[in-house]
Amino acid sequence: MKKIIFLLSGLILINCSKSNGEKQEVKADLMEVISEDKAPSSAAAPIPPPSYISEKMASDENGTNKDVYTPKKTDTISRKIIKNGDMKIQVGDIKKAQRQVNDILKKNNAYIQKEDFQNTDLDDNLNLIIRVPHKNFDVLISSFSDGIGSVLSKNISSNDVTEEYTDVSIKLANKKIYLEKYRDMLKSAATTKDMLEIQEKIRELEDEIDVAEGRLRFIDDRVNYSTLSLNLYKEKVRSSATSKIGFGSRFVDSVTEGWNSFVSFMLGIVSLWPFFLLIPFIIFFWRKWKSGKKNKN
Repeated sequence: MKKIIFLLSGLILINCSKSNGEKQEVKADLMEVISEDKAPSSAAAPIPPPSYISEKMASDENGTNKDVYTPKKTDTISRKIIKNGDMKIQVGDIKKAQRQVNDILKKNNAYIQKEDFQNTDLDDNLNLIIRVPHKNFDVLISSFSDGIGSVLSKNISSNDVTEEYTDVSIKLANKKIYLEKYRDMLKSAATTKDMLEIQEKIRELEDEIDVAEGRLRFIDDRVNYSTLSLNLYKEKVRSSATSKIGFGSRFVDSVTEGWNSFVSFMLGIVSLWPFFLLIPFIIFFWRKWKSGKKNKN
């Protein structure tokens, strides 16, 4: 009986060892398959980074040009030209001319920034400050020259500010780079003194950046929208009625001017009061001198 039990237990142990061996062989096969599947992916060429990142990494590895801003080819700035104009046009009717001006402005997407009207005995003057897209500036000038009235004067000027715009843009980009570096330094500041000094530098850079950005916005506005100063002038016909009005106003002005002259004269005399105080002494000494002279005779 004991022999039978030993034989059975021996058979069981042999079967278990075979099954474990088979499992190990299966695991080995799986590992080989997995390694074969991973090999091609690891051998594949990595995706290259963008050119500007690779350039920055190369410069950082060489230890040079870490803090230098190098504009990309796409950072080229187009020419910045500011156009301004000044025109004076004589018209027959101010209101009619103003309606014509408004129609021309609508066609050219322009608008009136400032309007000033003056009415005198001699003439009427309507002064307009007009802003117009730079591409419509020449068309606007031609429209005013042809269909409004007689052009008395015209002055057109162009100012190329490309160099100034480029210089401000480059300085602005560099200031932003330094600002980020100071902000990183602020995070790792060890003492309160260092923190205050870095915060002061950050504040100065932020102010300079605001000024530079404001200057760029101003230049862009002047470049995108040209400015035209337009004066509509109408000379009044001097009729008998206007002549009377003109004479009356001049007469009143003359009376007023005469009164002002009289007041100025009186005030001038009053300002000489110290000399008037000396007159009695002068008269007294003169009489005394005269009486003494008579006594000697």
